[in-house]
Amino acid sequence: MAVRRLASEQPASFEFTPENLAWAKGKIADYPEGRQASAVIPILWRAQEQHNGWLPEPAIRVVADMLGMPYIRVLEIATFYTMFQLQPVGTVAHVNVCGTTPCMLRGSEDIIRICKKRIAQHAFELSPDGRFSWEEVECAGACVNAPMVQIGAETYEDLTEDTFNALLDTLASGGTPTPGPQSARKASEPITGATSLTTPLRYAVAAAAEAPADAAPEADVNPSTPAASDQSAARPSGHNRTEVEVTRATGEAPSKAADVAPAPKTDGRLADTPEEAAKQKPAEPSTEALAKPTPPAAPQKVETVAPQETVAPQETAAPQEVETVASEVPDSAAAARADELGTRPAAVAEGDVTADDLQKISGIGPVIRKTLNALGIYTYAQIAAWTPQNKAWVDGYLAFKGRIDREKWVEQAADLAAGGKEEG
Repeated sequence: MAVRRLASEQPASFEFTPENLAWAKGKIADYPEGRQASAVIPILWRAQEQHNGWLPEPAIRVVADMLGMPYIRVLEIATFYTMFQLQPVGTVAHVNVCGTTPCMLRGSEDIIRICKKRIAQHAFELSPDGRFSWEEVECAGACVNAPMVQIGAETYEDLTEDTFNALLDTLASGGTPTPGPQSARKASEPITGATSLTTPLRYAVAAAAEAPADAAPEADVNPSTPAASDQSAARPSGHNRTEVEVTRATGEAPSKAADVAPAPKTDGRLADTPEEAAKQKPAEPSTEALAKPTPPAAPQKVETVAPQETVAPQETAAPQEVETVASEVPDSAAAARADELGTRPAAVAEGDVTADDLQKISGIGPVIRKTLNALGIYTYAQIAAWTPQNKAWVDGYLAFKGRIDREKWVEQAADLAAGGKEEG
């Protein structure tokens, strides 16, 4: 590794802005007592972002004092990781050009040649107007999209000389270029089209099987949009992943979850097409099969087969509970369980208050939001006021226990109620 030294000219002092100071204190609080030093890298990064993209020596001392660390230890970290810039960089962009083998084979030398021509002849030199700088870095982890560059936290991939020049033009004019591949493809999918998992219905069943129980696809999701606004267009996940993947593969949006799951063939295999499934004659169910609930056709709702006289009623309790959760209506069993665990928080009737967007709280998706609404929870202020007993009560209605504290719903709700922003 090349020697990394602090800039010869340093500012007299450094001080976090009130907003960044509050953020840094919150980050320190994420770690247990005695482990605050674990926050050193994110806080150094925030200091670098505040100081025009580079890290001055006074900032290193400020961070060390905040974390109770010796100055030399924080200096070691800052000089070791190349993500930290120790000298002034371009005020608009510092371009990190990957020069490792895959990118080199795909044209990174042409990208570096443009940097030398348009920015500066040597790495870490500022352009004449001080707005741009560049450097060559090691692998940035986007080999299949080579060549690529990283600017700040964003990567720009599948570059050519023309698209890289256009990228610099957009930045120079004050615009914001779209990150990701600068070609026609999305993410890292094959540029020539899919070569595997090309059977749409089978792929949809596999995706449905991976989905969590409390993240079943909703019938009103519009998969023609990039994963319905709260999912990544590159890799959909969660409640609408199945519909998005089927839409991409077939070009048609399924109207119901039932359109996604194919019927089984008589020999136990899945039908390749819905038409083939319609021609199949379903196998006669065995006595053992009738003694258990029928597996769900889709993760949206669990259906049950009426038990024979020899079947004990309690064997159907589990699917009945799943069906109730899927409809977002708390049942008596869940209510009794919640009452045993804790105390119900203050609830309001729909329409009595202006409902907040609870999905801004990290960890609350559409299904959980509907469950909370059914319990009379509509506002950030209600969640911010939860006591430990209230949290235990609400936990009784959630599929995954302990997520309220793990994901800090109460703290997030208090921040949002005070006018803060949701977690990024």
